[in-house]
Amino acid sequence: MEQKIKQAIIEALSQIGYLQEADIKELLQKALEKETSDTAKDILATLLENNKIASNKVFPLCQDTGLAVFFVSIGRELDIQGVDFDKVINQAVAEAYQQNGYRCSAVRDPINRVNTQNNTPAIIHNDFIEGDGLEIGIMLKGGGAENMSAVKMLSPADGIEDIRDFVCETVTKAGGNACPPLFVGVGIGGNFELAPLLAKKSLLRPITDSHSVDFWQKEEIFLLDMINKTGVGPMGLGGDTTALKVCIETAPCHIASLPVAVNLECHAHRTTVIKIK
Repeated sequence: MEQKIKQAIIEALSQIGYLQEADIKELLQKALEKETSDTAKDILATLLENNKIASNKVFPLCQDTGLAVFFVSIGRELDIQGVDFDKVINQAVAEAYQQNGYRCSAVRDPINRVNTQNNTPAIIHNDFIEGDGLEIGIMLKGGGAENMSAVKMLSPADGIEDIRDFVCETVTKAGGNACPPLFVGVGIGGNFELAPLLAKKSLLRPITDSHSVDFWQKEEIFLLDMINKTGVGPMGLGGDTTALKVCIETAPCHIASLPVAVNLECHAHRTTVIKIK
């Protein structure tokens, strides 16, 4: 089981680092066709060309190959006796980064900043689900977009307008630092630590999927339009395409709280979900 998991993760990391999924390319192509700014058009065309070169020559989509983030969902009926998931995942990350020549971006201490030389430890979130399966969500999270993410503890007296303002304010402040066009994850509810987790986890949703609740599905569409009207544009140089998708996840929260988090993801959006039985 450990070897099977390890190999599946290595293969997934080896693909998402340089091979962008077709649905993202389609979003970029549609954005290029609708864009009115010449500068923005040039940038979007360059991004599409970069994707083609990375795929053909097996080069990383970006020099920042990110921290590896994992959301592991373990089936309660799965026989995992003796399996050390954190150890297996970190071994897979170390081997994948070495095999693919990915840049190692992890430092052991936040102040002394000595590189770990193999991009471990990964960021790992473990959870349990029904059944006997194993689902592993994987994200290569670049520093630029992550640095511009934010969380805010709103008051229950605040409403949807205040949430919208905070999301747009976060995107506007980020400017070109998060490498737009963006994928914007929004977590609403829970508490101080859960809201950012919801925001990040929302970014693992398939590109073609929307929120299952009609109200929040409409809000995703509304927010995307609102963000694109900010004029930040590709790489922060102006235009109609600041974001390609907004994903919202919600959770129950305390009667006195309204936590909101925004997790920004660059145009490369290197994510996948693998299922193992």
